[in-house]
Amino acid sequence: MKIILLILSAVLLLGGCGNSLVDPRFVLDFPALPPAWTELFGPPRWRVEWISPAGTREFVETSAPGERVEVNISPTEASPILAWPFWPAKGINPGIFRPVGAIFPFDAAGGRISLSRQGGVDAFFYHALLKAAAAAEETVGVRVPQNFDWPRFRSVFEDPAVSAEVCTDPWTADLRGIAVKVVQSGFDKRRFKPIASVELEIPVSGGPWIGTSPFASPLSFEDTGPVFPVRPGTECDTWYSAEGVLRCAGKTWVFRPWE
Repeated sequence: MKIILLILSAVLLLGGCGNSLVDPRFVLDFPALPPAWTELFGPPRWRVEWISPAGTREFVETSAPGERVEVNISPTEASPILAWPFWPAKGINPGIFRPVGAIFPFDAAGGRISLSRQGGVDAFFYHALLKAAAAAEETVGVRVPQNFDWPRFRSVFEDPAVSAEVCTDPWTADLRGIAVKVVQSGFDKRRFKPIASVELEIPVSGGPWIGTSPFASPLSFEDTGPVFPVRPGTECDTWYSAEGVLRCAGKTWVFRPWE
């Protein structure tokens, strides 16, 4: 009931601001990225993804930094917006670096939607819930993201009872796996734990090395040998430095210098 009232309030507010309730369009405000990212790569281009009022997935890729982007979304339900930064001149495609994003109506005001780092986590989790709900064998009573308590979800990362590592960087949690469990049996903040990792010593420069999460600080190894936290299995971890790109999957790693 709480989320329904919030959405209805947003609809009334937007209507009063002159937005069309048939095909509402919103201008996106992009956040500043970590300085280490822009110092190494420069301003990014963006791949923006959203869900139209008809329920179709839409996307657009900006052709230059600072380009104006508008999206049209349904004004009657919670809806995600994802924006993936990418740098084609560096060979960095959308999907490598973690996205920023937003959830409508919580990040909307005056015909604009403010994207943020936390909003990227929220919107990614929204799509994970959609996928988990679609894969559920029993659809009766399945929890769907349109009715999810998004303010409660955001509060998890400020809860002192939750792992400090996850609160510092939500991308260290298994968001896809948590989404499956939410769809199956409901929300439980105790599931927000960091994915296990192992330390892998790699003979590369001391850095700094930039990871793909906007919450994570660069890794520097001035006084010790470079040791990277790597997830076991087939998941790929990627770091960038002024010298090149380091990719790790389990105990296998590949360093590629810039051309």
